Amino acid sequence: MAKAKTPNFEEALDELEALVERMEQGETSLEDSLKDFQRGIELTRTCQKALSEAEQKVEILLQKDSEPVEFEADTD
Repeated sequence: MAKAKTPNFEEALDELEALVERMEQGETSLEDSLKDFQRGIELTRTCQKALSEAEQKVEILLQKDSEPVEFEADTD
């Protein structure tokens, strides 16, 4: 089975918002709600990782005595 493409931050956040909205409506079965919750956890981790990586890049760029650093664009 092929591995699903990991969404970028914006895609993960959009999907997470849609899941939360659907779950808040309370019209899904318990089984579907649990699947949505599990997917939400995965998306939250994806967003947290992206934010952490961005924070590290900003910290590097803000260091006083550091040399200019170029980052490769993520193309996942």
